[in-house]
Amino acid sequence: MTDNVHHLTEDVRLRPVTLSDADSFARALTRSRAYMRRWEPVRPDAFYTPEGQARRLTALLADRDAGRAMPWALADEEDRVVGAMTLASIERGPFRNARLGYWIDVDLAGRGLATAAVTRVCEEARDVLGLHRIEAGTVLDNAASQRVLAKCGFELYGTAPRYLHINGAWQDHRMFQRILHDGPPQV
Repeated sequence: MTDNVHHLTEDVRLRPVTLSDADSFARALTRSRAYMRRWEPVRPDAFYTPEGQARRLTALLADRDAGRAMPWALADEEDRVVGAMTLASIERGPFRNARLGYWIDVDLAGRGLATAAVTRVCEEARDVLGLHRIEAGTVLDNAASQRVLAKCGFELYGTAPRYLHINGAWQDHRMFQRILHDGPPQV
């Protein structure tokens, strides 16, 4: 898919995920685990290990290679993972849609990185992947993520009852979408 590296700030860039990121993902997710608990599924301890991340990334990269996903890492100046953006469930044909998921390291939250990265991912989705629409959902009380989506041109289109099993319970989600263009599907 795309090989591009995009500088979001002077010291953080958005780049495609690689399997060699497994250790760095494990460290960042472990560091941010308590902070993100309210917005994440309950995960086994093995998820937070380099081996667990290698398994996850292997599957994610297979989905990328099959055209079903596009994962990016946010990396600092030392190439340590400090967040992630993923377009998942990419559909072609007349729908041209994907689901967006993202997170930012607890140590960098609130600094505008999510807004910059979501903006860039939307540009890549439109210009490189040829998508028409991106959707995203947030638990009802994730006001920070809802602000990011609003700043990036997403519109609220409804609430999905018991949408995902998050933090140990089926959680209602606010559903957002961004229409990227109104042209015909690209071949």
